[in-house]
Amino acid sequence: MQHIKHQVSELLNFRYLSKWLLISAIISAITGLAVALFLFLLDKVTIVQQTNNWLLFLLPVSGILIYFIYHYSGKDSESGNKLILREIQHPSQGVPKRMAPLILITTLLTHLTGGSAGREGTAVQMGASLSNLVNRFIKLSNEEIKILLMAGVAGGFGAVFGTPFTGFLFAIEISAIRKINYKAILPCLLTSFLSDLVCTSVGITHTHYTVQSLITNASWLKYFQPDVFLLLKIIVSGILFGLAAWLFILSSHHLKKALHTYIRIHWLLPVLGGLLIIALTFLLGTRDYLGLGVTSATPNGVSIVNAFHEGGATYFSWFWKLLFTVITLSFGFKGGEVTPLFFIGAALGNTIALLGNAPFDLMAALGFIAVFAGATKTPFACTVMGVELFGPEFVIYYSIACFTAYFCSGKSSIYK
Repeated sequence: MQHIKHQVSELLNFRYLSKWLLISAIISAITGLAVALFLFLLDKVTIVQQTNNWLLFLLPVSGILIYFIYHYSGKDSESGNKLILREIQHPSQGVPKRMAPLILITTLLTHLTGGSAGREGTAVQMGASLSNLVNRFIKLSNEEIKILLMAGVAGGFGAVFGTPFTGFLFAIEISAIRKINYKAILPCLLTSFLSDLVCTSVGITHTHYTVQSLITNASWLKYFQPDVFLLLKIIVSGILFGLAAWLFILSSHHLKKALHTYIRIHWLLPVLGGLLIIALTFLLGTRDYLGLGVTSATPNGVSIVNAFHEGGATYFSWFWKLLFTVITLSFGFKGGEVTPLFFIGAALGNTIALLGNAPFDLMAALGFIAVFAGATKTPFACTVMGVELFGPEFVIYYSIACFTAYFCSGKSSIYK
């Protein structure tokens, strides 16, 4: 308790406040603009990929290119988010400045040729790398470097999804081992909100989702009186969302380990992964599981947006996206895991709604955040994400789904 009081008293120090306000403003400007550039280019790349089917055949080629980019230029950068978390816990060599441009280029290559990956990993790595670059000019202590990197993570996450409060909580929660770093609260909060502000001020917009099926009037306070039967369905759904997160974590970790153990010529990995993605695409007869997955190239295709409506996913859409993403990332392609986790959760929620006679939009929204919560072990941040993305009406349902998934997803995380 005395330790906490000491940290709180330091937080109220004028010198501390002014110092981190300035640092946060600098990091936010750089990170917000970098994420804005990334989202702009990713949107263009996704359109090109969806309108030029032949690009999928270049996936093995882009995989080889990504491998050699990191082999000759990456050094420690290829460790990505794991390196960042390691540096937050035990600062040593720092986060390489080359991490930001390398992850930007390789993520765009992955998406251009149809790899199933996300964007949060790219934004977080860019935020941490660019924030660490600031340290080259101001020379912070090891304890302050931890805070600096956490602020970069918060800024990247908050800006890439347009969820600044979630970005702040995500950075705090993902970095906490046994205790919270209270000194990081203000820098993370400031950086997340300011980065999002910078990103949106240059014209970047984010996908909007709505959950309207249970809303009958303007008063949302009545939703604090939950439907008991719907609550039971949500608890069961939370268990299934947690198991889906567990399957994603388990398959990712074991496949990657097995591949590097049994295939000694490592540049062959992305070639084999690319060929496997191509084969699965033709086997299933659909391109819905390629790329980001927020929207589909066809109006009635499976996507995150369409999963919020009846008929927006098939019974096994969640599994196919999980398989495509695990293959893409385990075989050496780049990008994040979170947006595919959103897809997996929303598609699974759609299926649960169909089988359990529940609202499609609500169950898709719960799966969207709950699978993410289970895979990253950040139930508080994901509950808040539900409020930021879908509105506060069903916050009780968000928390039940996220914490149930968290407890049912095992002890491992996609980052640890």
